[in-house]
Amino acid sequence: MSVTKLSADVAASRAVRGRRAKVTPLRVLIGALLTALAVVVLYPLLWMAISGFKTNAELFGDAWGLPAQWRFSNYVQAWDYGVVHYIVNSLIVTVGSILLVTLVSSFAAFALVQVRIPLGQPMLMLILGGLMLSETVALVPLFRILRSLDLYNTLIGIIILYTAFRIPFTTFLIRAYMIDLPTELRDAAIVDGASLWQMFWRVTLPLCYPILISAAILQALFSWNEFVFALVFIKDDALKTMPVGLMALQSKLTTNWPVVFAGLTISAIPMVLAFLFGQRHFVRGITEGLGK
Repeated sequence: MSVTKLSADVAASRAVRGRRAKVTPLRVLIGALLTALAVVVLYPLLWMAISGFKTNAELFGDAWGLPAQWRFSNYVQAWDYGVVHYIVNSLIVTVGSILLVTLVSSFAAFALVQVRIPLGQPMLMLILGGLMLSETVALVPLFRILRSLDLYNTLIGIIILYTAFRIPFTTFLIRAYMIDLPTELRDAAIVDGASLWQMFWRVTLPLCYPILISAAILQALFSWNEFVFALVFIKDDALKTMPVGLMALQSKLTTNWPVVFAGLTISAIPMVLAFLFGQRHFVRGITEGLGK
């Protein structure tokens, strides 16, 4: 009897799996749309990387074909033209702004959510008002401020600007996640005699790990690709970040487009790897934060 029952259970489970895996027109349509979206996103990156192995004649003669010979020397030449220095500067600016933005925004979100402070709602509106401030509108006053503080043409000045302009959005992002954290943990920490500092570091911040990863990736994308501030407030070629450095590289190489594409490919690798490694936490943080 038990064998018969076991066989029936196995058959039932197989039937359930068969129903779940059943191909329907809707599944086919969704799969086709996702495949098309993947091609649209990935193909330009692949084309750029492959173009970096070509010659100018191959690039303009057969832009969509494969190179007759894979010329790794183009990537070496792009590296020797200073791409490595631009990458190092961008890494310094990106990592520094990530640390400052996530830390300051976490402090602000914790104060707005977990601590009863006077005028909390007007302060939140004031912080979110920073989202309306445009970079180009603030260029002239920021230029004067950085010159007066001796921060013009320094990476520290760029880090401060990237931090200041991204705090409103990151605070909004982290606050949206903190709102739905269980209050029982906070009450238990208060009962155990934990201070606000301990509540922040030992209770709240570990629970916000997914949204912190999401905020860090978004900040990394902004800092790595930001162009206006890096162009206006950095003068020395040795301090240029990746976007401005690639523009300078293009002016040096003039018509050597394969080396330019090689430099663009090298500049894209760090952000692609960062997103791939943090993809799971990024999606979870965004869906549980802004999705609520």
